[in-house]
Amino acid sequence: MKTSDITKKVYERFGSHILEAENDGEFLTYKVAPDKVTEMIEYLYNEPELAYRYLTTLFAVHYPEISQIVMHYLLHNLEKNSRIRIKVFVGDTNPEIDTLTGIFSAANWLERETYDFFGVKFIGHPNLKRILNVEDMTIHPLRKEYPLEDQMREDKKDEMFGR
Repeated sequence: MKTSDITKKVYERFGSHILEAENDGEFLTYKVAPDKVTEMIEYLYNEPELAYRYLTTLFAVHYPEISQIVMHYLLHNLEKNSRIRIKVFVGDTNPEIDTLTGIFSAANWLERETYDFFGVKFIGHPNLKRILNVEDMTIHPLRKEYPLEDQMREDKKDEMFGR
């Protein structure tokens, strides 16, 4: 199936909820409203002509300058070797989005990891808790809310850090 045919099918179903579509040559990418992402991914999974039934990964990127966290979902149709990316913008104050564990069991670990490092709460997740950081940690370490190390510090010895 050509990318133009995929785009046509997706727009017929979700046209008003697609904020932007692009094809960078590697991925066909759709920016989608947060309240429609689960429905759209379920459609991409169940529609026989599309059949994106492998969740390659999901991850987040924090953009503090616009107070947003962007969720990325990478889906793969293994039979046709076709990949697609879904992007969803959520606010960084109290980021919440529906879980995909009802569609992909692999989403369970990936969503827990994203919660642990970015603080995104996945509504409906069966066991959303930290997995790689200590449970009483109050921050989400991959958010860009913290200043970077001062490169002019003189109290650190470079050889201790492999520099």
